[in-house]
Amino acid sequence: MTALRLNTVRRGSGTPLVLVHGLGSSWATWMPIFDRLAATRDVIAVDLPGFGASEPLDGEVTVATLTDAVEGFLSDEGLEGADVVGSSMGGRLVLEMARRGHTGSVVALDPGGFWSPGQRAAFGATVGASIGLIRALDGILPVLTQSRITRSALLFQFSDHPWALAPGLVLTELRSFNRAASIDEALDALVHGPTQPGALRTKGRVAIGWGRQDRVTLPSEASVALQRFPNARFHGFHRCGHFPHWDQPAQTAAFILSATA
Repeated sequence: MTALRLNTVRRGSGTPLVLVHGLGSSWATWMPIFDRLAATRDVIAVDLPGFGASEPLDGEVTVATLTDAVEGFLSDEGLEGADVVGSSMGGRLVLEMARRGHTGSVVALDPGGFWSPGQRAAFGATVGASIGLIRALDGILPVLTQSRITRSALLFQFSDHPWALAPGLVLTELRSFNRAASIDEALDALVHGPTQPGALRTKGRVAIGWGRQDRVTLPSEASVALQRFPNARFHGFHRCGHFPHWDQPAQTAAFILSATA
């Protein structure tokens, strides 16, 4: 399988660990836990096609084609059996890899694809509105992200305590939303495409983590995910929104390292 070349950032040494970001993000979303993971692992964070510094796919953008791209990258880099971690949409991609027979351990943090029709419609409407707002505010984001009040307003949907997040992290994340060439197509695929099928058994170990205050993929959706992946290990993160690696970085890093040990 020949893959589109993906931008990556790689640090550390040891057993490889591949990080896959979510909708609109880039490799930089992992910065709160990158060094913790790289202390004991060879960490490779990718930019998905059409996000960060990676070129878009030539064809249709779907969960299936984005998963194909990650699998192609792993094949090209000799990382076919590597442990993989995904956040949000990236969490869904790595679960799809597990369903397809990926042999490495898989960790999914607050993955999409396990919603009811009403939850999916709400996801599309609210996330779409957030993307539109961020685009409109692009020119003044450096100022807005310096304020605890405006950080809270901009990221209320995504974090349990957005005022406490580092301004640089927030600015990088919001700017990556505005510069992601494939964000609209990917959002459309999530909202209008099929839900995520499961697997009664997987070749590699599966672990699923979920923020108990997640307002994007609601905590009730975790029960659906566990029904579809019944062999998965589960962890709920307290005082945590959609991004456990932001709101609970130490706990998230420990969960990842334990689940992929």
